[in-house]
Amino acid sequence: MEVVLVLVGVAVGTLSGFFGIGGGMILVPILMLLGIDIKTAIGISIVQMVFSSFYGSYLNHRRGSLVLGEGIWVGVGGFVGGFIGVYLSMAISSRTLEYLFMGLLIFALYRLFSAKPKDDGSVKTLHVGVLFFVGMMIGIFAISLGVGGSIMLTPILVGFLHYPIKKAVSAGLFFVAFSSIAGLTSHLSVGTVDLEKGIFVAVASLFGVYMGVWLKEHVSDSKHKLYLLIMYGVALSILIKKIFLG
Repeated sequence: MEVVLVLVGVAVGTLSGFFGIGGGMILVPILMLLGIDIKTAIGISIVQMVFSSFYGSYLNHRRGSLVLGEGIWVGVGGFVGGFIGVYLSMAISSRTLEYLFMGLLIFALYRLFSAKPKDDGSVKTLHVGVLFFVGMMIGIFAISLGVGGSIMLTPILVGFLHYPIKKAVSAGLFFVAFSSIAGLTSHLSVGTVDLEKGIFVAVASLFGVYMGVWLKEHVSDSKHKLYLLIMYGVALSILIKKIFLG
């Protein structure tokens, strides 16, 4: 099992760096296919997200694709929402979590497919209170499902605030750093994290994150968006198979 977890960690880390996701959207369905129940999978996923999001954000900042600015306020909101999301996940059934996760993936597919990002670097701005609220709501919903929240935030940044797609992806991963550390702290406090499996996946993911960030800088925006849509579609297919076919 340890070797499998290491290989999964490298693969998920690569996707995390390339797509700006925490990795939970892919990791949770894979762990479920390996026979791990969704609530344990969520705990493992959050450990991995802490490692990949901090390292990936560091790499993105060095490469100039991460502009902190307003992202701080969204991140602080995600941090607060992450604490709330853990307790929400404890209060609802695993099957309900699976259906919520499926709805989240469908939303992301729709927003990314319909979004028309600008490539001129211009973006809209919002009041810091609005940014905090958006971050908090995403944090609540995402951490309860074991994902970092970038799969909701990135389509919002591209579709509504006109962020260039690569900057939106970097901002999404930065958001995960805030929401995931809050989620991990809360999960540890209620004893729902399998740290041994989580560390295997998380450490292995760091190598993948480096590769993913490098790859992101070497593809066009249009191809990057296409790859995002494919990745969301694959994750949705895996989850549908688990829910309806077992």
